[in-house]
Amino acid sequence: MELTGKVHFIGETEEFGNNGFTKRMIVIETQDQYPQKLPIDFVKDNTKLLDNFQEGQEVKISINFRGNEYNGKYYVNIQGWKIESISGQQNEVDKYLSNITDNNDDGRPDDLPY
Repeated sequence: MELTGKVHFIGETEEFGNNGFTKRMIVIETQDQYPQKLPIDFVKDNTKLLDNFQEGQEVKISINFRGNEYNGKYYVNIQGWKIESISGQQNEVDKYLSNITDNNDDGRPDDLPY
């Protein structure tokens, strides 16, 4: 599932427990008829994905819902695992990928069989 919206806030990476579990939150504001500010958690190695994004940027985030029960109450979290810029501002990964694509177009026809 994917969500799109404008970055409202990006938190600092937090570490929990002795095993090195890390979490970082981003809040995006949707562009629906009734805009919502949705907190999305990126965990473990995925926390680094947020480094090249900033407030005000339009993004598309791939998400999963995580639910759990604690003392008879149920909780739902939104967990992100991929983020892409959809605004005119390119992040570093987008710039790198576009440079690779541009450098491979030298005018010669591809002789690859596929």
